[in-house]
Amino acid sequence: MATRRGNRRRRWGITAAAFVVLALGLQGCSFGPTDPAAQFDPVDAQLGPETADALQGVLEQAVALTGASGGIAGVWAPWAGEWTAATGTVSFDEGAAATTVGTPFRMGTLTSELTCAIVLKLVDDGQLELSDEVADDVDWIPSLDGITYEQLCRHNSGVADYYANLEGIFLTNPVRTWSNNELVAAGMGLARTGAPGATVKESRTGVLLAAMGIERHTGKSWEELAEQYVFEPLGIDDTSIPAPDDQGRGLLGAYSSALTGDGKVDCATRLDQSDQSTSMGAEAAGATTTLEDLRRFSEAFATGALLSDSVKADQWDVQPVAGAPQSWYGAGIGGASYGPMRGDVSETAGMLTAALTDASSGLTVVLVLNNSSSTDAFVREAAFALASIGSKADAAAGAEAPLVELPWSLEQATTNMTKLAACPPPAT
Repeated sequence: MATRRGNRRRRWGITAAAFVVLALGLQGCSFGPTDPAAQFDPVDAQLGPETADALQGVLEQAVALTGASGGIAGVWAPWAGEWTAATGTVSFDEGAAATTVGTPFRMGTLTSELTCAIVLKLVDDGQLELSDEVADDVDWIPSLDGITYEQLCRHNSGVADYYANLEGIFLTNPVRTWSNNELVAAGMGLARTGAPGATVKESRTGVLLAAMGIERHTGKSWEELAEQYVFEPLGIDDTSIPAPDDQGRGLLGAYSSALTGDGKVDCATRLDQSDQSTSMGAEAAGATTTLEDLRRFSEAFATGALLSDSVKADQWDVQPVAGAPQSWYGAGIGGASYGPMRGDVSETAGMLTAALTDASSGLTVVLVLNNSSSTDAFVREAAFALASIGSKADAAAGAEAPLVELPWSLEQATTNMTKLAACPPPAT
């Protein structure tokens, strides 16, 4: 009897030791990338034909109204299924290839979400505080005292956006290479938009400062940080900031109308920005991606899937935007909230993009249009229209449709699309 007890103890000792070794080993192992859609238990189905037809109609209307050569879109409603589509061609060149759902494209200022996602992960890791001042890291640029990383990513630092003043140069000379210091200097040379923390106003300059700061703070490049904190955890393989002289080969083309001397749109002159340097946006607006990668990132960013509960709460402690006509529009850290939808919309040289996710239902919309003449307000409304249709998709068998309360209607969104189109096609 004593012998059996001793054997039992020895077997348990061996088992316990093996468990400890296994546990220690697993701490250094990865169980594979996280698909943030899994939290919504999505059905494996395509959206029904009636819903798909309505979504296709909005995509084609958006392409026509913006004067784009092509567009790419996706809507994911976890309770009902998904719809992805592309229309048109990758460029206006004769014999241009058809746009596909796999065609890579420029993210525009959605790149800023990536940069700010890294900031938030560094906070989670205890390497940074949101209240840390960027001047402690970017110590070669004057007049940054009192500006925090949170303010840079919430776009209320008071540092002006360089884009409006340089847009004319970007459009007419898109292959010019810029340094971050040049772009930041252009923004810092403009009048402040307010005191730090006072007024929300988008600023690529601020995001570039945040990127420069985290690189200095960690001793790692943006690319290394993005791979460690965002791309590898999410299984994102086709997103990066290409080298400045890699001028867009293989991407969806990029176009806009020329600007007149007083900054108005000249619809008679179409400019080709398909060959452009990523340096005009860099860590604020220079990344390229694909529909699937952007879907994954949008869902993770909106839900805080990669963050602790406390940092997630800070990220989506939404602040009102002064002067915004809608009370349901607010600023989070790195992105915005539009009613229940979180994410952002973007205008960069030749490209309009949008990626929005409802953190409660998982409803996600991604939209890409390759003509920037109609500005980010247009792509916002087009994304709203897609969201309106997707929110009403019938549940698949065995699933239950959630109540998605959007503060706009499909009719309002499509009406606004028509109003905001800078160069609509002639009436037939």
